[in-house]
Amino acid sequence: MRRSSEPPREVPGSGRSDGHVSADRNRGPHVANVVSGSPGAVVQAGVVHGGVHVSVPPRVEPVVPRQLPAAPEPFVGRDRELAELDRALTAAADHPPGTPTVVVAAIGGTGGMGKTWLALVWANRHLDRFPDGQLFLDLRGFGPEGTPVEALTAVRGFLDAMGAVPDRVPADVDAQAALFRSLVAERRMLILLDNAASTDQVAPLLPGGGACTVLVTSRRRLTGLLARHGAHPLHLDALPDAESHDLLSASAGARRAAEDGRAVADLVRLCGGLPLALGVVGAFTRSHPRLPLADIATELREAGPDALHGGDRTASPTTVLSWSVHHLTAPQCRLFALLGIAPGPDIGLAAAVCLTGWSPERTRAELNALEAVSLVDRRPGGRYSMHDLIRDHATTTARRRLPPAARKAALRRVLAFYTCTAHEADRLINPHRPHVDPEPGVVALHLSGAPTAAAWLDLEHGNLPAVQRTAAEQDLHRVVWHLAWVLNDHHRRRGHQYAELATWRLAVTAAEHLPEPVARSRAHRFLGRACNVLGHYDHAAEHLERALESAGGMPVQQAHIHRELARTWARRGDDRRALEHTVRASDLFRAHGERFWLARALNQTGWYRARLGELDAARAHCGTALRLTRENHDVDGEVDTLDSLGYIAHRAGHWREAADHYHRALALSRARGDTWQTTLILDRSGDPLVALGRPDQAESAWREAVALYRHQGRHTDADRVQRRLDDLDAGPGTAPVDDAGGPRR
Repeated sequence: MRRSSEPPREVPGSGRSDGHVSADRNRGPHVANVVSGSPGAVVQAGVVHGGVHVSVPPRVEPVVPRQLPAAPEPFVGRDRELAELDRALTAAADHPPGTPTVVVAAIGGTGGMGKTWLALVWANRHLDRFPDGQLFLDLRGFGPEGTPVEALTAVRGFLDAMGAVPDRVPADVDAQAALFRSLVAERRMLILLDNAASTDQVAPLLPGGGACTVLVTSRRRLTGLLARHGAHPLHLDALPDAESHDLLSASAGARRAAEDGRAVADLVRLCGGLPLALGVVGAFTRSHPRLPLADIATELREAGPDALHGGDRTASPTTVLSWSVHHLTAPQCRLFALLGIAPGPDIGLAAAVCLTGWSPERTRAELNALEAVSLVDRRPGGRYSMHDLIRDHATTTARRRLPPAARKAALRRVLAFYTCTAHEADRLINPHRPHVDPEPGVVALHLSGAPTAAAWLDLEHGNLPAVQRTAAEQDLHRVVWHLAWVLNDHHRRRGHQYAELATWRLAVTAAEHLPEPVARSRAHRFLGRACNVLGHYDHAAEHLERALESAGGMPVQQAHIHRELARTWARRGDDRRALEHTVRASDLFRAHGERFWLARALNQTGWYRARLGELDAARAHCGTALRLTRENHDVDGEVDTLDSLGYIAHRAGHWREAADHYHRALALSRARGDTWQTTLILDRSGDPLVALGRPDQAESAWREAVALYRHQGRHTDADRVQRRLDDLDAGPGTAPVDDAGGPRR
């Protein structure tokens, strides 16, 4: 049938265009075929009588898929991550033509961290960048089904969405992937692949060319996607408290949240920044508008987020996390469970080796496997940590899957490791201090010297108190006491006065179960010292008297207690009573040949005599103490004594001498990493500098002292020094004497 809109075309050489056959006198009949329509290439198949008519189907417009789900509500925060995705998209658009597919980002993170939410919010905000459509697929890498989507199913689903003719789709998955790449090669589309199990699952779904944008989310760190396809990695951590608060307020309602800010703060803390948990709590608050937020916080505290999900297991944080654990091998699951019972917020490789009983190589490999599925996070310095809700699930896993004997043995090994290494660190830093040997047979981490030892104690500062608490729960009384002893000087140096108080409280209880009287005496003495530092003088005196009772027949222990009683009386304002105790301590140390501790006691005696105005006697005591500390190679004692001599010179009006003593003390204190004593010296050094006409140096010292005081939580001292800074504009005058602190050893 000829199209009326298209005139017949004359076949070249026919001489006619009407489809008739004419005769050529010399060559016989001449055939002319007329073709109507637009058939493309024409093949002459001999003599054809009449016209050749070709029927062409109407043009089919390409299908534009719109599979992207709506953005979740409410959604707050993640501004940094959204901006990072924007930058990745801009960088992809700047790639030269013909470059391979750009995977804008592989968004990783543990279950419930909000990877899909982030991807959907970002994608919906940029729909104008993808006019040729959006494809979305949940690859079910982690989920209740337990089986990820197969490549054949995924590719075929995309082909159907693109309008591919079913009878023209090849059966082979590789051929299907090639057809898919052909269909999307030049189209500006977004392909969002959610919940991927592996790079191999994603690879067949990546288009060719550079027009498409691909976004992938997964609990695994898809290193193959990064290495082979140039994906931009974006790992999601827990929401900060401020964003968690905003999300919960948006769910519960701003007015309701404002009415009970304390309950909202409790809910935020209990959710640990996990968006899924925050979403569950928010949904529960909306469905119970008359229930006080404080009641919801109580239920959450007692039963966890799973008590609020209303029977929907896909909204249960525990269930969502269990999907990750389901994919672990048996060794990985065992390590995951052991990490749940390990003390402290993180763990290093050496401690993890003791926890598992495996080789370092195997332990590291299994830790990396847990990191690959976002069940642990790797931190700087080779540390591994868990989100609080993941740790809770790991602890539950340990109770369900590990026999009690296995749990107990693992805890004993790791507690012994921490205790023994802390003992070694204390021995290296304080070679003159009496040491108590740890349990035999325990292997400590090798520490090369005092700086390395101090660095290890700093690194493990968050874990060691937890180690002691765990030992107390296990009734390991000697370990509890020993940890308090070896951490004591470190707490003093770093100004961790509350940690010092907590460790000695546990040690006092543990000492009651130990047969040695010296353990009880020391525990009460050091607890008294911790109370002194925090201003609890009545409690300090009580514990120090109990220490004296336990020290009967131990004169050296009695001398140490007298030194601490001197501090108690001095802080109460009675320097004369304080002096009596230091004199008694000096006599006892001298009588028993304790030259090391005699130097400390003489320095303390000189300090109290200076406070009482007996400057010549004070200078003599401290001069003897300085000579003895240098003979004993006691750097800490030398710092303390130089500080006292600076104070004495200041009281005498010898500004330059005072400044010199403080300068030398400060240099030694900084070299030792003694933050507490450094702060005191900076505080006291400012006044003689002002008197010497060096206000800039005084200002620098006081500003640093204020910052250190704030860091140590000593805000009263910080405010006092800040007032001195504010008064500097008045100009130098007679420098007052600041009696803050005093010898501490």
